[in-house]
Amino acid sequence: MHAPQSFFPSFLLPILIGTTLLALSCAGGKNEAPAEQTAVNPITWTDIPDNDVIRVGEDYYMVSTTMFFCPGAPIMHSRDLVHWRIVSYIYDCLEDDDIYNLRNGKNAYGSGQWATSLRYHEGWYYALFVANDQRKSYLYKTREIVAGPWERTVFDDWFFHDPSLLFDEGRLWVVWGNGDLKLVELAPDGSRVIGEERIILHAPDEGWGLRAEGAHFYHIGEYYYIIEIDWPEDGIRQATCWRSRQIDGPYEHKVVLKGTLGGRTHDGIAQGPLIDTPSGDWYAMQFQDHGAIGRIPTLQPVTWTEGWPMMGDNGTPLEQVTIRLPEAGADYAWDSDDFDADSLALVWQWNHKAPDGWSLTARPGWLRLQAAPAGGIADARGTLTQRTAGPRCVSETLLDPSGLKPGDQAGLCAFQSHSARLGIEAARDGSRALVLREKEKKIWEKPWDNAPIHLRIRYVFTPVEAADTEDTAFFSWSADGEQWNELPYTLRMTFTLDYFTGYRSALYCFGAGGGTADFDQFRQYTY
Repeated sequence: MHAPQSFFPSFLLPILIGTTLLALSCAGGKNEAPAEQTAVNPITWTDIPDNDVIRVGEDYYMVSTTMFFCPGAPIMHSRDLVHWRIVSYIYDCLEDDDIYNLRNGKNAYGSGQWATSLRYHEGWYYALFVANDQRKSYLYKTREIVAGPWERTVFDDWFFHDPSLLFDEGRLWVVWGNGDLKLVELAPDGSRVIGEERIILHAPDEGWGLRAEGAHFYHIGEYYYIIEIDWPEDGIRQATCWRSRQIDGPYEHKVVLKGTLGGRTHDGIAQGPLIDTPSGDWYAMQFQDHGAIGRIPTLQPVTWTEGWPMMGDNGTPLEQVTIRLPEAGADYAWDSDDFDADSLALVWQWNHKAPDGWSLTARPGWLRLQAAPAGGIADARGTLTQRTAGPRCVSETLLDPSGLKPGDQAGLCAFQSHSARLGIEAARDGSRALVLREKEKKIWEKPWDNAPIHLRIRYVFTPVEAADTEDTAFFSWSADGEQWNELPYTLRMTFTLDYFTGYRSALYCFGAGGGTADFDQFRQYTY
């Protein structure tokens, strides 16, 4: 079954995966049968939740949730649905307020940009999402998805939880909600709401840990389809499809994907878009909760069965998937950076709004961070982060702490709500030490001087060897980058909902002294 162009216009949606990019396809004509490749799930071992994917011609774009990190709403690109690369962001910072400046005890942890809907229509790319910290919704649009700029419309009185846009026969609709899914019409350019909201389906109430949310809304052939995620209390998360011949219902439903991968018996795979290829094949990008690494994307084939988009093997997730698209490049290198460029690599995001006082030019070839007062890592301005990678990875950096002043500290952090960090701290009396902290509790220290120091975090997210324990991190230091000293400490990492993100590696510098820290390089690699 293929989507008629008039019902299912091609739209482009990027998803960011470390340095890789994933995209979803909509409608299109048929080309000659392309070469096949085999993809292994997860498509990428990194935190890319709530993805939406679109196809524009032969290009796929994906977008995902990055919460409070800035810049936000990364756009990723792919030509084969397997190899992805970040190409841009939708915005630099949502608001220049106390929340995003980490002032007066305010922050956007667990909030920020959620579940963006990406669409392409008549030369414009549209992105709609809700921001829980602002309690409002944002619609961005542009003609150039990579270069921008994006025009912004703010819906102050509308909270479109997990929205999905649909351009349909000259009209623009949005479906959103949790449990009760609602429908409302927007002006054709997305500038305002022009209709009355109505409930178009009511998910079951009793016996459910999670009712319908994470909607993806389509008009394919004779049916309107809503793909959502739900969770029966006696089961696992699953993907459910609702369909109707009328946009406002009534809708019937069917579970189209239910199961797990990778030995994670309680982590169901669900929530994400449908994608088609130019040759008429269909796929679905659905994520799996995977502990401390976060929510990682899987690609599932779609078979249309009696008008239902059955994912995987008749509703059972597949680990290996045959893709009838020619392989478009190799996997991109993970997130290493020598800081030799004029701007930060796109894999980097600040924890909240970018600070003042950082530089790539003050000392060419080095990243300089300037300390600002903070009570701890959670409210430290100028913390620079990027995603970690599974099943196991290492993050390393070289720190020159000579610019720190009494009261400052700088180093490398395993960043989430339950964090740990290793770095140099300059005491008020002028002494310095290499210190390991779990959150703000001092675990270990060693006297140090102004000499540069190599810092390392080794992550184990999924056991590969019998000696491994899942979701653990280990900290090491080296004076020369060759002989490493691993500390007798293990961080038990936990994915917590107060941050709602997978663990990241972070470079930090904060404190009352107002000094600086220089980082010569950052290396991240799987092992």
